[in-house]
Amino acid sequence: MTQRYNPAELASALGLFAPTDEQTAVIAAPPGPLVVIAGAGAGKTETMAARVVWLVANGYAHPGEVLGLTFTRKAAGQLLRRVRSRLARLAGAGLMIPGPSSPAAGDEPVMIGTYHAFAGTLLREYGLLLPVEPDTRLLGETELWQLAFRVVCEYPDALDTEKSPASITAMVLRLAGALSEHLVDTEQLRNTHLELEELVHTLPAGRYQRGSGPSQWLLRMLATQTERTALVPLIDALHQRMREERVIDFGMQMASAARLASQVPQVGEQLRQRYRVVLLDEYQDTGHAQRVALSSLFGGGVDDGLALTAVGDPIQSIYGWRGASATNLPRFTTDFPRSDGSPAPSLELRTSWRNPPEVLHLANAVSTDARRRSVEVRSLQPRPDAGRGNVRCALLPDVAAEREWVAEKVAKLYHQGVTASGEAPTAAVLVRRNADAAPMAEALTRRGVAVEVVGLSGLLSVPEVADVVAMLRLAADPTAGAAAMRVLTGPRWRLGARDIAALWRRALQLNNTGTAAHAGTTDHIVAQVAPDADAACLADAICDPGAIAAYSPAGRLRIVALGRELTALRAHLGSPPPDLVAEVRRLLGVDAEVRAARPVSTGWSGTEHLDAFGDVVADFSARPGVTVSALLAFLGAAEQVENGLAPAEITVAADRVQILTVHAAKGLEWQIVAVPHLSGRVFPSTASPRTWLTDAADLPPLLRGDCATVSEHGVPVLDTSNVNDRKALSDCISEHKRSLDQRRADEERRLLYVAITRAESTLLVSGHHWGATESKPRGPSAFLCELRDVIDASAAAGQPCGAVDVWAEAPLDGEPNPLRDRVVEVMWPIDPVAGRRQDTNRGAELVVRAMSAGVQRDAPADVHGWAADVDALLAERELAAHRPTPPLPAQLSVSTLVELSRDPGAVAQWLHRRLPRRPDSQALLGSAFHEWVQRYFQAEKLFDLDDLPGAVDADRYDRGELEELQAAFAVSGWAARTPRDVEVPFDMAIAGRVVRGRIDAVFVDEDGGVTVVDWKTGEPPSTPQDLQRNAIQLAVYRIAWARMQGCPVSAVRAAFHYVRSGRTVMPDVLLDADEIAQLMDMPAA
Repeated sequence: MTQRYNPAELASALGLFAPTDEQTAVIAAPPGPLVVIAGAGAGKTETMAARVVWLVANGYAHPGEVLGLTFTRKAAGQLLRRVRSRLARLAGAGLMIPGPSSPAAGDEPVMIGTYHAFAGTLLREYGLLLPVEPDTRLLGETELWQLAFRVVCEYPDALDTEKSPASITAMVLRLAGALSEHLVDTEQLRNTHLELEELVHTLPAGRYQRGSGPSQWLLRMLATQTERTALVPLIDALHQRMREERVIDFGMQMASAARLASQVPQVGEQLRQRYRVVLLDEYQDTGHAQRVALSSLFGGGVDDGLALTAVGDPIQSIYGWRGASATNLPRFTTDFPRSDGSPAPSLELRTSWRNPPEVLHLANAVSTDARRRSVEVRSLQPRPDAGRGNVRCALLPDVAAEREWVAEKVAKLYHQGVTASGEAPTAAVLVRRNADAAPMAEALTRRGVAVEVVGLSGLLSVPEVADVVAMLRLAADPTAGAAAMRVLTGPRWRLGARDIAALWRRALQLNNTGTAAHAGTTDHIVAQVAPDADAACLADAICDPGAIAAYSPAGRLRIVALGRELTALRAHLGSPPPDLVAEVRRLLGVDAEVRAARPVSTGWSGTEHLDAFGDVVADFSARPGVTVSALLAFLGAAEQVENGLAPAEITVAADRVQILTVHAAKGLEWQIVAVPHLSGRVFPSTASPRTWLTDAADLPPLLRGDCATVSEHGVPVLDTSNVNDRKALSDCISEHKRSLDQRRADEERRLLYVAITRAESTLLVSGHHWGATESKPRGPSAFLCELRDVIDASAAAGQPCGAVDVWAEAPLDGEPNPLRDRVVEVMWPIDPVAGRRQDTNRGAELVVRAMSAGVQRDAPADVHGWAADVDALLAERELAAHRPTPPLPAQLSVSTLVELSRDPGAVAQWLHRRLPRRPDSQALLGSAFHEWVQRYFQAEKLFDLDDLPGAVDADRYDRGELEELQAAFAVSGWAARTPRDVEVPFDMAIAGRVVRGRIDAVFVDEDGGVTVVDWKTGEPPSTPQDLQRNAIQLAVYRIAWARMQGCPVSAVRAAFHYVRSGRTVMPDVLLDADEIAQLMDMPAA
């Protein structure tokens, strides 16, 4: 390609900083495969956006030919906004190079999304080639668990286990997920234990071993392998149930996409024609199935002109526990070679634009070992104008003292920032364990610092969401005692122990089924334990609290008000769940509460978690027949299975200190970062690791797609080729376990690197000797000792990178833990505005007084620019009305031709912007009926989604109608005839375009001619015009059959059979090939 603009010229035209030399090398790299090793804070998002702009500006591709993939919707949105804004400014500067026949650049949207969304798109467009049914529904983690739990509980055969059904379900799902991730069939898993079993039972004793047989730990290990094979029938049963119910999970979706890409080469060919620029972000976090899919579609050295760029950092590969493969980045150069077989080139972004030199010095030091055992990566270097950083290190006597040290340091810097500039600096405390977040938040709160604990316990545990769920559960289920307690003692009603005790006594009184004289009789006891016996419910007492004297005055008023709200809410229980949840939010006023808790500077924000919960409810309610009870059951399962559902995506906040895990912090940055608890058994974590040797739900390394036999950086494999006795076998297994432990230790080290590189200015690292409850001191971890040694060495060399504030001496042997006898006191119920109650009440009184006085204010100015946004939208609508009509694509389906005759404008709109179409319910019924007809005629052929029976109908349907359709067809004349052929695919050229379709059935007539029949599950057209439009489908089928058989078109008849009514319609007039060609030449708008 000829370069018209270099990266520096484009940056100048767009008003951006000129790229550095290393960024320029990436931006202006020639088309072809390229891997970019981008360190933490090296500006990879900016560089990738600049590369897209450079390729588009130099005429290599149009925006619609750009595909970008990443892992989260947030990251995809950031990259998409940056690319789109640059391209818009590029067009405004007149630097776009439109193609000779391409539409305007603004009409071609850049496609940037997540890897999983891309896999879903692949299956929607090409899934029938596997086949994956078109109406297959994607299950979330909780729904999948519920389905698997039913499969386990209903499994007819015996299971030799003492584990609970819930435990077995968890094991089945973990193992099934690993099989999907590594593209392994259950048949490959059945006999993986046989070789090890033979070695354990047949090898002789080794030197210094007794000959009494295998040791107990060898037998336990072997029992684990046998237990794994016992899970295979359950996995098969789960897969069978999923096929029957037409559902798929995320793992199966990605595995299906990988198989589709590797088994059907034409899919990759079409995608490479569609996309000429492909960006693969965070490639180090991709799994094996994703690697297979991407390399099959875009790799293999088949297209050197494809501008494929992968970006990743092997030192930030921290998601191995959820399927990410650290071997994918090292294997990129051979997975995506050039056409001559040479490896893909590699470039680096080494300059950190985030971290000061002091922080980078620590990060480079702790990552030395990790870099040595991965892709060759050089250390990061600071930007030329980087300011000095502030690094502090400490080891405290106990965890309580450490929290106080961290809280004091962070609070001091926080308040200093507010005093100096009026704005608080961004700050975060990154913890290794969820349990450490709440005590740290309390220590910061005591120092007057606003704190937010982010994403640790799931969406359903976020206070405002938990309040909504509790109120919803209490309204729908009066026996929900935990929900009642949360509502009663929560921040809104805050009932004390005396009023709650009085409520419970009232509940017992209401539930009393007999007099005191009969309370101990046999009949009374039997009645109390019967399955249908009523139980005492706080909800009953809330709506009927009884005597006033039993409660405090304020408590009585609150209980009565709550009872009225519950009564009003129960009147809405018949509403759709999204409407019911919206009513709960309105009734509780939680939206106003969370917005009021945010500073005015943050704008109209605060409801992110409530909105995310609303999305969950709306998505679940899209299932047929959903009730409030089903929703509550789903939420209850989600609390256990998905840790309470994923919260809203995390964003950096400038008005509070955020506490979150290191894993959740990846991709974010703060001015102040504290990494506490670098102590033994905490960070690095030394929790008992699960391995395939001791956990039946883990996949043996030999079956993994990233095992060491295929990559030097892969998962170690147990090699028993040189084992000749049980002692050698034991030693071999022990060495294998050590190599697995080293692999986990490397990931912990990479996790520390991620934590350190989040700091823009100040970094605090600390540890402690004594935990809260242990009888033995933890002491500093190896990580903290390394950091101290680096700080000391830099000071000795005259270039200090930090300071050690305090380093407590280790406790003496036998010294007791000073924290074990400490008594912790808390107030209950908790006052949400403790310390501010008087001011809050005074402010509420002022608001009520102003509202009652009817104060009028002038209309506010358009500070948010809404009027400008409306003007822009109107201008966009006006522009859309005058867009040029896009040409029809080179390939058309029959249903597209029918739509073209019915509504050319809709086809034009779809061609302008090809958004996914709403699923056609009639097509779903047609799909089920079509399969039944195939079995009826003993046919086993596939069909295209666009050519399903009823694909051009518009009726709605109920799945229960399928049996009615089957019965109607069975009594029709067509059911008694034997077709010559069914499901006949065709591709034929008309007027230079390829028309694709599939004929439902072909019957031979008595006169030697044939009739092509299309089954219709909807109602016949109501007007002759509609019938004539639908007849285009028959006209195409008729011509296609005539061409395939070499017979005249006049010898082919065509008919619609409307199954429901039993009516067969043969249109009087059918278009010929020339008339269909004229239809395709019609203007589409």
